[in-house]
Amino acid sequence: MSTIPMCDDTRNDSQPSLGVCPVCTDTFPIDGRGIYCTPKCRQRAFRLRHRQVNRLTVTDFAAELRREHRLLAQTVYECPSCQDRFLGARRCNDCNLWCRKVGLGGQCSSCDEVLTVSDLIGFDLNSKEATQKLIPV
Repeated sequence: MSTIPMCDDTRNDSQPSLGVCPVCTDTFPIDGRGIYCTPKCRQRAFRLRHRQVNRLTVTDFAAELRREHRLLAQTVYECPSCQDRFLGARRCNDCNLWCRKVGLGGQCSSCDEVLTVSDLIGFDLNSKEATQKLIPV
């Protein structure tokens, strides 16, 4: 016969298991099926899951321009050889080369320079930095 008990139910009773709150990343003793440390964190998680973003994104703006058949006229293209920018023109007249798409934009009202939305706000809208700046947690 072995002196080691086969079933030791009291081995985990000395310390309750700790969980990590998915909202604030604090550790807390797990009580039942709860996964949040406080009701405040539970409410914040609910609001984050059910929030409605009322801001117009560049994707929504491009889709609206596409529906109105104005997307090509608001697209900025840049020549790969001479770096001239064109609004709505896909081919460079000087180099006779196809231009690459830079993004959505328009013509500046004061200097008549062709600018993209990214030039105006100071960062690329498709980068990870943009999602951190535009969608605060």
